[in-house]
Amino acid sequence: MIDEQELTIDSRFLKKCEIGETRKIEPFTMVIFGGSGDLSRRKLIPSVLDLFMTGEVENFSILGCGMPEMDDEQYRNLMKEAVEEFGDRAAAEQKWEDFSKHLHYLTGKFEDEATYPKLCRIVDKIAPPTEKAATNVIYYMAVPPGVVPVIVEELRKHNLCKGFFNTKTIVEKPFGKDRKSAVELNRILTNAFDEHQIYRIDHYLSKEPVQNILFFRFSNFIFEQIWNLNYIDNVQITVAEDIGIEHRGAFYEETGVIRDIVQNHMLQILGLIAMEPPVGFSAEYVRDEKTKVFRSIRVFDKEHIDKYTVKGQYGSGTIDGKKVPGYRQERDVSPDSAQTTFFAAKFFIDNMRWAGVPFYLRTGKRLKKRITEICIQFKRLPLRLFGRTCDIIGPNVLTFTIQPEENIVLRFDVKYPYSEDQIYSANMVFSYQDVFKTSFHPPYERLLVDCIKGDLSLFVRQDSVEEMWDVVDPIIARWESAPAKDIFPNYEAGSWGPDAANGLIERDGRSWITK
Repeated sequence: MIDEQELTIDSRFLKKCEIGETRKIEPFTMVIFGGSGDLSRRKLIPSVLDLFMTGEVENFSILGCGMPEMDDEQYRNLMKEAVEEFGDRAAAEQKWEDFSKHLHYLTGKFEDEATYPKLCRIVDKIAPPTEKAATNVIYYMAVPPGVVPVIVEELRKHNLCKGFFNTKTIVEKPFGKDRKSAVELNRILTNAFDEHQIYRIDHYLSKEPVQNILFFRFSNFIFEQIWNLNYIDNVQITVAEDIGIEHRGAFYEETGVIRDIVQNHMLQILGLIAMEPPVGFSAEYVRDEKTKVFRSIRVFDKEHIDKYTVKGQYGSGTIDGKKVPGYRQERDVSPDSAQTTFFAAKFFIDNMRWAGVPFYLRTGKRLKKRITEICIQFKRLPLRLFGRTCDIIGPNVLTFTIQPEENIVLRFDVKYPYSEDQIYSANMVFSYQDVFKTSFHPPYERLLVDCIKGDLSLFVRQDSVEEMWDVVDPIIARWESAPAKDIFPNYEAGSWGPDAANGLIERDGRSWITK
């Protein structure tokens, strides 16, 4: 029985953990290359405004850099429109005048050497004072991947990486388009910055339920003891989106679903589920263990790829009662494109903990609903103990739902009231919202704060990047060597993907849990 003292302690703890009390940060200047682009408008500026509203950031400057040509006032007006569309309209109206004074803009082409001396002078002028001598500067690469090397080389040549300022750089995924290009990108980055200055961002890692996977596993002894091949039958990871590619047609034609989602988000989640206990919870210890998982994933040869992977591309269909176009009808997409928007596969991790346990992964655009779930299915009873009427007893399943809700659900069986031997499956549900009575900060807010504070825990290390590419490169090469133009589209928008995705798991006598 919990006494009043314990409840008081819990209450104080929750109050202490309120974000505003624990995340005060040093003054900084953030230079956003691509400062007027889509990422800045949808995510970055709205996120900084939210942090400003909570008081977490006070002394800061934002310098947008790029094209088109505009002055500070025009940039502020553009960002106000963006916040009203994509962020907190009320906040924009309430605090915009104060917030906008922190916004500045530099018109310049990234390949033009004259841009960077101007950048240095402006940063020196607008940077808020710090207790230390050095000015804290974050370079955010909100640009297409191919532009990043150009910017980094110019920053290095103008001594803006380790010279005038105390700097960090945030790089968006995808980190290259394959292992070879990822290695080359890293060579350019580490030629200009030290590894501890480089923040490779994967916004999935900052979602609170994703982070909680580690705490759930390693703080609950009863689960860690059965987290292995002796008790777990299979693991299923679903990252489903009901939206299409929207405004990213040109990007998706170059990228596809494996580079966009599998190589980063899905493998990072798999790493958290499958990793061994780290020595501690510092950034390097956790990243060490995830990298070991990626190295243990069974290599896909051509036979395995053909047998255990499913590719797809969405056609037209209906979602939420509205007709939506197929992928080939989207803007900036070829009318006979063979690019993939759906992926399903069976993975194996060849180590002592997971040998023989299948990991089923699937992701896609324009699927039935938006949901990200990890389902841990435990093994069934070896004997029928309750008579012929109970031949079919569902397995116990532990489910982590990342979005749209954030919860953990354990499915188990109980006796149905007043029956002789009827089994009833019940769910034990833990809801973050119901328990903590708070909404989580969007991923970019958490990641920006962590970068400013110098915490690398939720960012991706280069060796992990290379190992993840080693996993998917053979699949990409196989798929691109045999494009499926003649069979695409092969699933209707609003469905759960190609029929072959069901066949992939049903051949093993299993089925997808998330439906």
